[in-house]
Amino acid sequence: MARIRQKGTRIEAAVASALRDLGLHYRKNVRKLPGSPDFANRSKRWAIFVHGCFWHHHAGCHKATVPKSNRMFWLNKFRDNKRRDARSIRRLRQDGYRVVVIWECQERRIRNKLTKILEASGVDS
Repeated sequence: MARIRQKGTRIEAAVASALRDLGLHYRKNVRKLPGSPDFANRSKRWAIFVHGCFWHHHAGCHKATVPKSNRMFWLNKFRDNKRRDARSIRRLRQDGYRVVVIWECQERRIRNKLTKILEASGVDS
């Protein structure tokens, strides 16, 4: 488990690159917002979470496995992670933020998901 990266992942670098290419300004790991989004722009009111399929237990993904040892611990951990994620997204949306979740396995669809932010905010790219 120690080899699974939490920050500085390839998908995070790809999202950062796509945001720069689209001309969007952002801050990383904004701790003042609920859930500390991986990327956020507080003035334009958008937030992006980049979730690892294992840690956030992406439904239907082959990377969302459950370790065989200490299975109940992991099932509880994944359940708690999903609840915390949902609570953070709900709080951000209540505060008027547009929220996008990009999963680790969705690397090819990054641009499509990011255009949702552009369309909703009327940002010129």
